Amino acid sequence: MRYIIGFFFIASLTSIILGYFMDLEYAQKLIGFGVLGLFFIVIPLFSYQRWKDRDPKEYMLTKENLDKMRKRENDKRR
Repeated sequence: MRYIIGFFFIASLTSIILGYFMDLEYAQKLIGFGVLGLFFIVIPLFSYQRWKDRDPKEYMLTKENLDKMRKRENDKRR
């Protein structure tokens, strides 16, 4: 998964850079496809890869989590 994300990131970045610096008639399309690749392929894959093994309940502000945070804060003050 890491290599796929890296490949799409390099491809999108290359497309954006070529669109800016090459004097081609389809340069704006290169920039557009590069940006679309970043936002619709790279960022969702990266987010999925980083969050796939985590429990979302750990990051929600529930009463139990707030109590744990308050307890840790009180422990640090002493």
